[in-house]
Amino acid sequence: METSTFPDSDVRLARLAGAVGLPALWPPTEEYLDDLALRTGLRVHDLMLVADLPLPATAWLFDATAGASSSLVSRSLALPASGRRLLRTRARSLTAPTGTLAPWQPRPYERYPAGFGSLLLRMLALRNLNWSGTAKAMCLMSGVCKAASTIGAVGRGTEPLGGELLDGFAATLGVPVAVLAGLTGVHPSEGGRDPGPEVVDTAALIWEVRHVTWGQERELGAYAEELGED
Repeated sequence: METSTFPDSDVRLARLAGAVGLPALWPPTEEYLDDLALRTGLRVHDLMLVADLPLPATAWLFDATAGASSSLVSRSLALPASGRRLLRTRARSLTAPTGTLAPWQPRPYERYPAGFGSLLLRMLALRNLNWSGTAKAMCLMSGVCKAASTIGAVGRGTEPLGGELLDGFAATLGVPVAVLAGLTGVHPSEGGRDPGPEVVDTAALIWEVRHVTWGQERELGAYAEELGED
């Protein structure tokens, strides 16, 4: 179950640091956040959310119709390591045309109370994943299959963040379960395991495509299909 209290930002960051054997530092320096990101597998922007630090406006620019699709995720998971590297390289080369991205405007139901569930959903929102996109990616990447409404309920705090969901979020973010367990205080499920390399690589791909357009994401999916045929 999720811990009943949501600690202050310095405590949250210290928990993450402790999970990977890094001394706590507050306020965090840029170098410290880079080191913590490297050790945890989270992105610096994720850590800035943890620490309640302001993110650059460009972090929230998206094509609301895009985001990593189920087909792209499933194709990435099925590729060998060499194919996944090529796919991520192609994704990094994509730049959305000027004027095609817009600032993310959370809907009323995406405005959550403070809590670990809402923190995780905001991390996934940074990846241009809404409730439905998160549910689909989580199911494919971890086998934890929940309704989109359940994902939203975790953000609202009406659905507890238990071990199974912790496993699912860890896989979708591409980080060891122990990292999220250290942050949230939630125990992983008994049979849970850390994400495999194909899951970690696919999580990295999801990050790479967060700022592409719907058309670019579809082109990338077609490229992934070609790689799978080689």
